[in-house]
Amino acid sequence: MLHEDFVLNRDCRATLIPAGDEVILEKGETVTVTQALGGTVTVRTDMGLFRIAGRELDALGEDARAKLSAGDDGKATGEFSEEAVWNAMKTVFDPEIPINIVDLGLVYDLQIVPEAEGKNRVFVKMTLTAPGCGMGPVIANDAKLRIEALPTVEAAQVDIVWDPQWTPHMITPEGRIALGME
Repeated sequence: MLHEDFVLNRDCRATLIPAGDEVILEKGETVTVTQALGGTVTVRTDMGLFRIAGRELDALGEDARAKLSAGDDGKATGEFSEEAVWNAMKTVFDPEIPINIVDLGLVYDLQIVPEAEGKNRVFVKMTLTAPGCGMGPVIANDAKLRIEALPTVEAAQVDIVWDPQWTPHMITPEGRIALGME
């Protein structure tokens, strides 16, 4: 469904990339899907690039929604572990680059603090590929929600940091392969 055109069947909330501003794409507008990963879709219009969240995908039509969000209901299964947290973050994608935030090398630190009654608090420090990117809060919130969907997670905090500054050298070997860099 990538690079396929759709006509919006209703007004649709979207986020302008890279500014991060919330906008309304109007019913009847034609959008072209450029990326569909992690339950969100990046679309191009005559006005630029936009990210459409999973809850808004029905604006593309039910068939498109089902195909674009297949297998990504945002619900976590299995036991809680550090690996489960990393895997949850691997379901969060930069809307312009088809690589998850872990393999892009954006996650700098992960701390799990056990709480009472078997609950856990998770603290993450991450960065962005560019300091002025307005999508930072959106991406960080995606990570927070995915982590908080894990069993026994009471709360998650995802902070954006700028030290050290991100460079392409931080991309994991898996990410480099996916981007065709190796």
